[in-house]
This record gives sequence, C-alpha cells and structure tokens, in this order.
Amino acid sequence: MDRVIRIGMLGCGTVGGGVATILARESDDITARTGAKLELVRIAVRDTARDRGLGLPAGTFTTDPLSVVEAEDIDVIVEVMGGREPAGSLIRRALELGKPVVTANKELVAHEGPELYAAAQAAGVDLAYEAAVAGAIPIIKPLKESLAGDRVLRVVGILNGTTNYILTRMTEEGADYAEVLADAQALGYAEADPTADVGGHDAAAKCAILASLAFDTTVHADDVFTQGIETVNATDIRVADRLGYVVKLLGIASEVDGRVGVRVHPAFLPKAHPLASVRGAFNAVYVEAAAAGELMFYGPGAGAEPTGSAVVGDVIDVARNLLQTARGAIESQHRVKDLRSIDELRTQYYVLLDVEDAPGVLAAVATTFGDHGVSIAQVWQEGAEDSAQLVLITHRAREDALRTTVEALAPLPSIRSVASVLRVEAEVFAS
Repeated sequence: MDRVIRIGMLGCGTVGGGVATILARESDDITARTGAKLELVRIAVRDTARDRGLGLPAGTFTTDPLSVVEAEDIDVIVEVMGGREPAGSLIRRALELGKPVVTANKELVAHEGPELYAAAQAAGVDLAYEAAVAGAIPIIKPLKESLAGDRVLRVVGILNGTTNYILTRMTEEGADYAEVLADAQALGYAEADPTADVGGHDAAAKCAILASLAFDTTVHADDVFTQGIETVNATDIRVADRLGYVVKLLGIASEVDGRVGVRVHPAFLPKAHPLASVRGAFNAVYVEAAAAGELMFYGPGAGAEPTGSAVVGDVIDVARNLLQTARGAIESQHRVKDLRSIDELRTQYYVLLDVEDAPGVLAAVATTFGDHGVSIAQVWQEGAEDSAQLVLITHRAREDALRTTVEALAPLPSIRSVASVLRVEAEVFAS
C-alpha cells in the first residue's frame, strides 16, 4: 500500500484553491509519480463558513494556523497565505519542528530568504519556493540546480503580469495608462490598490530572489532600485515604436567585476529581443550564462492553477525526499558581494521635454547636456506651440550624470516640464 503524506496548508485564497484542486484532480498520477498519496488534511483560513467549492469536509478548515503547523500528523506545510507575518513565524516554527515547507510567498522570501534557508538547513529539511517567482514558469530550480555548474552573467525578466498587460494594451491599441489600468482592475489582473504592481515593487521582490540565486549572494527586496510604470505615456510608446523598441517593465540583475547590480524599471527594449514579444499578462525570464548561453523561460506568471502547479511540483519533490529520508538541493553558501549603485549604470537614455516653441530652446537644452558630460545621439521636436515637445536620445552615459542633467533642465525658463526619462537598453543589455 502506498504511504500517505499528509499536508497542512496555510491559506486558501486563489493559489491555495488551485493547489487543492490540482491535488484532488490529479491524485492518481501524483501518487504514481511520488510513490505516496498526497493528502490535504488541514487548512488554516480566516473564515471556515465560506464555501470554497473544493469538496473538502468542513472539518478540514480551521482558523488556527499554528495548530496546523504543530499537528503531529502533518508531514508537510504549504504556505500560501502571503505577507511577511504571521507567515514568517509559522514557517520558522514548522522548520523548528522538522517539517519541510513549500511556500509561494515572494515577499517573505525576498526579505528573509537567507534566514529561512539557514533555518531549513539547520533542521535538515526542505524549504521550496518555486511558485514565489513567475507563477508556473520553472526558474528557481534551473538557477539553483540546472545551472549550478555554470556562471550566470545576467538575468532579465518580465516579472509582473499586470504591468505587462497594461503596457501591451498601450502599445497595441494606443490606449491611455489610466484607462487600461481601470480595465485591468475590472478583469482582476490588478488589485483595487495596484501600487505593488504598477510601482514595480512586486517585480523587485521577485528580482531580488533571482539575483540571490543567480549570483550566490544575498539580495533583499530593499536593495533593488525600483521604478514603476505610472508615468509612461503615449508619446513614450510611440517614440519607442518609431525607433524599433517596445516599452517593458524589466527586472535586470547582473554581475560586473564581482559586484551585483539589481534594478527594476520601464525601459526601451529592442523589438528583436525575445522578451519584446511577451504580451499580455504573461511573464518571461531571460538568462545569459557563460557556458549555456542564452536561455528563455516563458509562461503564465500568476493565476490559481498555474501558480498552484508550481506549488504542487514542489510538494512532490519534498514528498519524494521524505520517502527517501533525504533532502533536496541545499542553498549555495552565499558569499558577500558588494552591490552596484544605480548611479554607476552606463546606458542610453530617452528624455521627453515639454518645451516652449521658441528660438534658442534646443541650444539651451544641448548646452545643459554638454555641461554635464552627456552626449546627445538624436533630437527632434514633436508638436508645436502649446504642445511642443523635444525628444532626445543620448549616447551611453552614467546614471548619475543623466540625473544631474535632468535636474539642471527642470528650472530652465524654456522647459515647462521633464515629461519622461526612460533607459534605452540598446545594447541588450547595458552594464
């Protein structure tokens, strides 16, 4: 008779519902692949009276998550409640008790990952988190295991489906940012408060996790330079298209001379790059490695069953290890590496200025760029009179030089406003 591995789950929202559905629907195949029957026996939720349509006995649910963690008959803990607390304390308690944990909690892993890895290693149990980044897309295991013998040079990702959906609509339909955001909220792609998505914070948490794995160091979410898409406008999209680019919110992590730079921001991305074709709410991660070369991982980055499938995959791995009284691949011994400031970035820039339509404006702007050591590659005027705008593309320049240039432009009498500043990843990708 197959052994039964009993699962306790913390949370049963969108992802938790997907996990429960997959475990029930694919039960026979999962048992065959695992060598054990995976049984979801206890779930901590806020409201036990709510009908979740999962066909589970009412006694499965409890409002006491600690009782799930500490139950003697629970073998594996699955955490899909989200947030840093109480999820962090519950996971640490599970590890103390020698119970392996599977989590989809990007926020927790991005802020406290190294501490949790150390707790799991001390307890001799698994901590698995494939679902914490990019939903169904397998990227944690490739970085952690498949590429363990290689040297990763760069990781670039479209890591947030909400922002990619918004930018896709703006690009393909010429739609306004506010209009598309409202549609995304109506369709359930964006939360009522979309700040975490459109502000780049969700992508930054995921990028921190990827950078830590790729470069064997500790990168927290707070270490990631982060800008969102709130100020991206129709002119930005139109200019990008004219020059052979699309605008994407990118998470970029690279190592240069032993120092790691991690950044999330909207950027001009060449249309020829594989990431440029990632549309709608889909995610993708592009990896460059010294030996393997260029790799692309693509798929749905969120949703009940896509993310649930990544969770269940981790549960199967953990269950196999329990059957063999073993544990999975350990975390790399993280080395201390300095982080590169965004000020040191060298790339091209797109600058959009609302200007007075008058003689001498371009000369004043060009002088300001020259005074700060930033060379202009292209410049032209869009519109006229009250709607006049100058579009400038720079040669490669340092971030700090570009910033001081923009600060010096703002008070010029002929400049009504600095409407946009975006990085141009023309050399795919700058360092």
